[in-house]
Amino acid sequence: MLSVMGITRSFDFTPVLRGVDLEVERGEIVCLLGASGSGKSTLLRIIAGLERPDSGDIRLEGASILNQPVHTRDFGLMFQDFALFPHMNVAQNVEFGLRMKGIAANQRRERVREVLALVNLSGFDKRDITRLSGGERQRVALARSLAPNPRLLMLDEPLGALDAVLRERLILELRDIIKTVGLTAIYVTHDRREAFAISDRLAIMNDGVITQIDTPANVYRRPATVFAARLLGLGNVIPVSDWRNGEAITPLGAFPLDVQAPALLLHPDGIELGERISGVVTESVFQGDTVQISLTANNIPLSFKLDSRRASSYPRPGNPIQLAINPAYIIPLKP
Repeated sequence: MLSVMGITRSFDFTPVLRGVDLEVERGEIVCLLGASGSGKSTLLRIIAGLERPDSGDIRLEGASILNQPVHTRDFGLMFQDFALFPHMNVAQNVEFGLRMKGIAANQRRERVREVLALVNLSGFDKRDITRLSGGERQRVALARSLAPNPRLLMLDEPLGALDAVLRERLILELRDIIKTVGLTAIYVTHDRREAFAISDRLAIMNDGVITQIDTPANVYRRPATVFAARLLGLGNVIPVSDWRNGEAITPLGAFPLDVQAPALLLHPDGIELGERISGVVTESVFQGDTVQISLTANNIPLSFKLDSRRASSYPRPGNPIQLAINPAYIIPLKP
């Protein structure tokens, strides 16, 4: 449905986007995940038409929209600050885009009722925006974005202003609503938990390029770069000093590896108690169903989780520990 081809953008001679390519299929949710300054919000604004690229093209259903004005693209936009009008009530905010399109009053009222019901705000029509909770304002902003039946919905850190508990609940509702409507969406976030929860495909952005794109499960299981591993909270990154005879030579010993790589990931999902790696526990954190164990082995920090049903015997800070790693969970990493 949407093709982004070779998009570049610089600000004050500093490259922000360095030839970004992206394909988005109809009906899918693609999440752009990256740290601050990675270029994800700039890419979203260029797709929306709020900024122009220095080079490249954007095609919607095969036709270039690079020179098409923002208001004619029929895209829905939703931002972190919601951008609601405080002098308008809920219904007036939701129908704003419909009014701008010249939709008749009776059709506007019906559409407002439909989308408010969709976001679980039926009966909120006359509510004052300033008296709504953060979660309710987020729903109003979503309803306003959905009201004009956009061809593409774009969301830039839409839950960033909410507390963690509310974000966790609303992200699932947001995905359900987008899928119920059948929308195509691009979602920008720096939060890996949001990215995992909402996306059909997850694109890792770093330094102005997309370095990996795949399903959330595949990206988590096999991150492609050191940056991606750390962004996903997978910190067991080990430098490789040499590679010979199908083994990576590291400070923790030799590990089987079928390709040469400057670093490898000992994925925490493949670590268990054993006799392969010796270290000392630095921290044990009970997390309900699991215990997070942190340790150092030859001055390299590692972490993994144990089933908390073994709580009576799990290692404590200062205790020696020995680990085993499933070879299937040793992942080669690019720089």
